[in-house]
Amino acid sequence: MFNPIFWVVTQPLGQNNPVAGFVHISPSAGLYLTQHFLDVTVIEARQLVGLNMDPVVCVEIGDDKKYTSMKESTNCPYYNEVIHSKNLLRSGTLVGSFKLDVGTIYTQPEHQFFHKWATLCDPDDITAGCKGYVKCDIAVVAKGDTIKTPHKTNETDEDDIEGNLLLPEDVPAERQWARYYVKIYRAEGLPKMNTSIMANVKKAFIGENKDLVDPYVQVLFAGQKGKTSIQKSSYEPIWNEQIVFTEQFPPLCRRMKVQIRDSDKVNDVAIGTHFIDLRKIANDGDKGFLPTLGPAWSNMYGSTRSYTLMDEYQDLNEGVGEGVSFRARLLISLAVEILDTSSPEVMSSTEVSSLSARQSSTQSEPKLEFFLFGCFLEATMIDRKIGDKPINFEVTIGKIYGSYQSLLESELIYGSSDDEVDDGGDMTSVSTSPPMKPVITDRNYFHLPYFERKPCIYIKSWWQDQRRRLYNANIMDRINQAGKTKLDRERLKLCMQELENMGQQAKNMRSQVKKSNVKDKIKLAQNFLLKLRFLSDEPQHSVPDIYIWMISNNKRIAYARVPSKDILFSSVDEETGKDCGKVQTIFFKLPGKKSFGPAGWTVQAKTELYLWLGLNRQRKDYLSGLPNGFEENKAVKGPGMSSPPISLMYTMKQIFQLRIHMYQARSLFAADSSGLSDPFARVFFSTHSQVTEVLNETLCPTWDQLLVFDNVELYGEAGELRDDPPIIVIEIYDQDTVGKADFMGRTFAKPITKMSDEHYGPPRFPPQLEYYQIYRGNCTAGEMLAAFELLQIGPAGKADLPPIDGPSDIDRGPILPVPIGIRPVLSKYRIEVLFWGLRDLKRVNLAQVDRPRVDIECAGKSVQSALIQNYKKNPNFSTLVKWFEVDLPENELLHPPLNIRVVDCRAFGRYTLVGSNAVTTLRKFIYRPSDKSVNNWSAMGVYPEIKAVQYVSLVDKREKGKKKRKKGEEVEEEELDESMLDWWSKYFASIETLKEVRAVEECNYFTRTRRCLENAWFRFFEPRRFYYTIYERFRSLKCKRMWDISFLPQMYNRELEYEFNTFEDWLHTFNLYRGKCSDDADVEQNAADEDRLIGKFKGSLCIYKVPASDDMSREMGFDSNMGMFQNIPHNDPINVLVRVYVVRVCSTKHHRAVLYTGPTEIEDENGMHFQKRHYCINCIKFALCIHCGVTRSHWKAAHKNKCTCFFLTGLKKQTDEHLALAVLNRWEDMPRIGCKLVPDHVETRPLLNPDKPGMEQGRIELWVDMFPKDMPAPGPALDISPRKPKKFELRVIVWNTDEVVLEDDDIFTGEKSSDIFVRGWLKGQQEDKQDTDVHYHSLTGEGNFNWRFVYPFDYLQAEEKIVISKKESMFSWDETEYKIPARLNLQVWDADHFSADDFLGAIELDLNRFPRGAKTAKQCSIDMVINEQDMPMVNIFKQKRIKGWWPFVARDENDELEITVSNLHVNTNPTTGSKQPNCWVCPYFTQHWVVFNPAFFRVYCHTYKKCIYFLLRF
Repeated sequence: MFNPIFWVVTQPLGQNNPVAGFVHISPSAGLYLTQHFLDVTVIEARQLVGLNMDPVVCVEIGDDKKYTSMKESTNCPYYNEVIHSKNLLRSGTLVGSFKLDVGTIYTQPEHQFFHKWATLCDPDDITAGCKGYVKCDIAVVAKGDTIKTPHKTNETDEDDIEGNLLLPEDVPAERQWARYYVKIYRAEGLPKMNTSIMANVKKAFIGENKDLVDPYVQVLFAGQKGKTSIQKSSYEPIWNEQIVFTEQFPPLCRRMKVQIRDSDKVNDVAIGTHFIDLRKIANDGDKGFLPTLGPAWSNMYGSTRSYTLMDEYQDLNEGVGEGVSFRARLLISLAVEILDTSSPEVMSSTEVSSLSARQSSTQSEPKLEFFLFGCFLEATMIDRKIGDKPINFEVTIGKIYGSYQSLLESELIYGSSDDEVDDGGDMTSVSTSPPMKPVITDRNYFHLPYFERKPCIYIKSWWQDQRRRLYNANIMDRINQAGKTKLDRERLKLCMQELENMGQQAKNMRSQVKKSNVKDKIKLAQNFLLKLRFLSDEPQHSVPDIYIWMISNNKRIAYARVPSKDILFSSVDEETGKDCGKVQTIFFKLPGKKSFGPAGWTVQAKTELYLWLGLNRQRKDYLSGLPNGFEENKAVKGPGMSSPPISLMYTMKQIFQLRIHMYQARSLFAADSSGLSDPFARVFFSTHSQVTEVLNETLCPTWDQLLVFDNVELYGEAGELRDDPPIIVIEIYDQDTVGKADFMGRTFAKPITKMSDEHYGPPRFPPQLEYYQIYRGNCTAGEMLAAFELLQIGPAGKADLPPIDGPSDIDRGPILPVPIGIRPVLSKYRIEVLFWGLRDLKRVNLAQVDRPRVDIECAGKSVQSALIQNYKKNPNFSTLVKWFEVDLPENELLHPPLNIRVVDCRAFGRYTLVGSNAVTTLRKFIYRPSDKSVNNWSAMGVYPEIKAVQYVSLVDKREKGKKKRKKGEEVEEEELDESMLDWWSKYFASIETLKEVRAVEECNYFTRTRRCLENAWFRFFEPRRFYYTIYERFRSLKCKRMWDISFLPQMYNRELEYEFNTFEDWLHTFNLYRGKCSDDADVEQNAADEDRLIGKFKGSLCIYKVPASDDMSREMGFDSNMGMFQNIPHNDPINVLVRVYVVRVCSTKHHRAVLYTGPTEIEDENGMHFQKRHYCINCIKFALCIHCGVTRSHWKAAHKNKCTCFFLTGLKKQTDEHLALAVLNRWEDMPRIGCKLVPDHVETRPLLNPDKPGMEQGRIELWVDMFPKDMPAPGPALDISPRKPKKFELRVIVWNTDEVVLEDDDIFTGEKSSDIFVRGWLKGQQEDKQDTDVHYHSLTGEGNFNWRFVYPFDYLQAEEKIVISKKESMFSWDETEYKIPARLNLQVWDADHFSADDFLGAIELDLNRFPRGAKTAKQCSIDMVINEQDMPMVNIFKQKRIKGWWPFVARDENDELEITVSNLHVNTNPTTGSKQPNCWVCPYFTQHWVVFNPAFFRVYCHTYKKCIYFLLRF
């Protein structure tokens, strides 16, 4: 299997600078044969180890490498770019690397890591520790997947590197280095790798015919590769070698790839591949164990063993796909040792060494004789393409290939009795059935005429006795023996512990199940199932799996694979395989890639097969599971000898009549270009087949047909057939006028069996109709409603069978309907249809839709909408409500689908189908009377409980100023400047409180306004008015100190319609589809339907029994024409003012001016606001008093006492605005007119690129307001224009340096000296680097400068980012705006005349958060840099000025930290001195401020000492 590698490498250009990082990714098995996209965005890197580096990030997967741009002279580069290829020669030294498995990414939520920090380490120097961090986004997208970018709530949280590491949840942050010891012992069972012609050539030249295979073992793990030596000309090579890998533990590459390869001078070829999943051989619990394996045999599977020059299944040998044959066995072991990185003997390279001659226990363990028996009871549904040649079946286990190849350690099976098998007989094994000519079943399938003679196979083989491992897989809760390897013993403890834990959790879960948490408990139970499946997968193999091949004309056509553990026999019933000694139905499939796609959906053959596997000495009862009534036909080779039978002759058979009650199907596959199908069903049972009638142009056919199979012969006893009858196969096809029928799906069923002596009556008979899921490949393709019964024909013949009672239908001729008693009981229903309009209709046959009409059909009855005369002018219907009556089953689960079809009425009486939709579930449209007990609150005197509305302060808690108060005085908070509050203040306050709002579920305080263009018109006119007024009133409200949370806009991380159930309360949207469904099995159904979408129908349904009750009649109101759709607004077109507020685009993947968005449709009709603010409170009073039955006295009492639920806001001073807002907060609790309302909000929508389907390129935050023109004009639009960055000027005054490292030696005196200068720049403005003058020939490390750096920049204080606008390249048309963190870089250098300047030290300060400077040099330490979280932090934009001592860090030759010290002073007030920023006079001469020039202090660290003294000013 191709093993792609993903690397992230930060690599500098030029000079001998180290590379800063790299990431490796290898895929998981679940990503087979599916196209995937790997999207990597490198944001930034920090704490990279190195001096004056120019880092570049490289991402490698397989042989493909891509790079980011280069950032000069920085240890903290900021990229924020997607990797892209560059064909440039790159050089440098690797600083650190990070390796990751693609499968690990795909198993994460949303298949991605978002804004996570990858820890870089040097694989060649594992004692060096962390080499830095790279912040990146990584996503793996399969075809049809949709990746959603998480909402970034707090930027400061992402700066916590240790808390946001790029690691799965179950992996600790600190990983240790470990050695992985892979021991390779020997292999056996290798296939031929050359043709017989090459063998003859070799014999002619060499004189002897040796084995023509030169095997070696290759192991790949975490980007590392190890190989054993090559064993020349050996089918059973012995290596006894060890491969050692060094990698961190736990590793992020969860699988190890082991291959046996054949060495060749031209090209090495894989013989077989095995993957070791480290999760299955380790346990990370408190009582866990490190990965351990074997010594154990690993079975390898791949292509067929017969050698061909062009092997079409060679990919199977590489591990891609399911193997179709046994290839080899490899004896290996794996152990892990945690390393002590402080030891000087630790090595990190991959090693290959030889083991001692001592053999493992598994090697010397004797082999036991196993016996495999099989009997073919039936072979049907053979594809007609191969039905003209004789067919036989071959069964193999391991290397054994029946008549095609000699047996492994070829022996004879013999026996002297049923209890013991004597080793002295002569009976050859039989692994193939005799060839037989197929017989026609119907036009599609054939069958083999076995009838009463059933062929048998039996095979003897020798394997080590590791049955206990298979018993462990078969039964998890009754393991009573430990295995012989360490993994066997550890897995025993693990399984027992996990089973006890699951049992206890299951007991607790059973007592905690409630109606409200049923879904959560079901998910927990599903997790139990997944864990049991994980534990039952035995990583240490023993007996190979069984392969069954169907052979036609000596050519292998199709195969089936049966795990050996499933048919393994044990004397303990619970340890026996689930299919051991049972008749199982096996479907054959094509090998390799042929089994995928439409070609692989066709059944190649169906067999009823009996299999038994066990020790030869246990084969006493190997025939006990077969249906009784047979005689054995044995091949006896000598007198008194007994052997397994070569065939079984059945003398007992039963005659049955099978009745198939095919009622209907729904949601079938669209097989025609019109988006519909002409379905019919073909039913197979044993060697019989029948079909239903063809129903034209429908996806929800109602056949209502009884199929009768007479004289069905089944072999065996009647009681066995009653308990376990054969299965029925139902295939659905689409009938085409020309050509063969198209396959649409398949399902299976078992009939209910009635014996001749049983009574035909309740509870088993008559059978009830049930839904059966239809599958098309691995995808669902609809459901079928049917019932099946198998009736035995007794001695009296068919007269004893129950009569077929059903309605007579002369028009259907010989077609029998489903009988009464099985068909559902019908009642009269009325279906009212609301025809609103059609939307987004596309062209049909290159012509536009002009005069469409909607046809509604259900259970043979239909109704048509009014004709739209001009779709472009008015897409709505003139008649809103129509109805029709239909007979529907009383059982709602059996209701037939409702079909919606849209036709275009064209000239000359032509009708063209535009699109269709099938409503499969009608339950949500059934009218259910409301509860009378909640119609009037005032009558009950009870009001529902409501939680207090919370509030949040927009003032930073750290900056709140509280005045001193006397005893009993209330605290007065500092007044906030109202000019600082704008819409963006509310926006950022909402983001800060997003997590808290989600955590408090009981604070469901947001009102929700119906927000669909045609869905949000309310049933009452007056309530419609005050929604506008309240929204306009509160949206513009400002508070000086605190804002109620309800006034803040609600932040939605996805589309608004998903938050409110697509706004379907009384008006629904039905998608219309046209065209054939996709045959691509990898495409999800939702993605496939998007391509077929041709329009939308807006309307609704209401279903109820007739005659209607008195309550329903009163509910219908005065307008009988509207039925149950009373008080809905008109659908005439209106003029609407639309305001779209685009807030921002975030998390973009590309720096491009144009972003392609997907189908982001926003339907909105709730933004209808009124301007008069005084009308707000009166509207609420009107709604409460008139429509809710709340009297004005209740309102006044509530207002006075402040105890009613509506008016509890949690604020000490309650105003009318707060009370009114509280009403809206709980409007959904109001009876009759109560509904969910949408708050003042900001929704988030994805930005998609059609070239990268499903992969988000970013997100856009926006909201939409809509105002009907027939209402009073709304207020002015909100001003949400982006905050303009303010112009700042950063001034850094460097006074002097001291204790600088002396790098130069005087050529005459040998005296140490340095030529010192300081360099500084702002991140992102490297081109504006500024240097001080040079202090030449400093003998003490002291340098005097009095130099000022001036850096003008644009700064967004709200986002804490510097704004830079520049072109990406000289070919760019427009400038691109970058927002980067505000960071100051300062460096100390030693100037040289003829060579490159020497770098001495550096520091990077985040201007928003950096440690407060020490008052004296003695108080300044390196902890201020490496332990920033424990130091008081300073924001220079708030502090304005600051001075102090800070340490500058560098690394010496021993990679140890050293420090220098400097003094910074910041002033934000520009002065006239900025016009000449280079030279600056001593500060005590200035008139603006006086600074005391402190004495210089020396700080010693190791052998280096240096001190820099400067001043920073804003």
